[in-house]
Amino acid sequence: MPTASQLRDSTQIVLPRETLEGLESQLDEEFTVTIVPDGDDRCRIIGSPVEIKDASEFLTRHGVTVR
Repeated sequence: MPTASQLRDSTQIVLPRETLEGLESQLDEEFTVTIVPDGDDRCRIIGSPVEIKDASEFLTRHGVTVR
């Protein structure tokens, strides 16, 4: 049975805000995700596990390291 942290990790990506500069509009257009601020210097990309996986692959192709 999945734990809460496993479920959370499959439905969100947390990144430094500057990492998304220039990519935020493309993410918003290509994927069904919500991008919200998380504190002063981070943002969360929230979506279904499928969308998060695809968004993660997109970010990786654009040089962003996603854990």
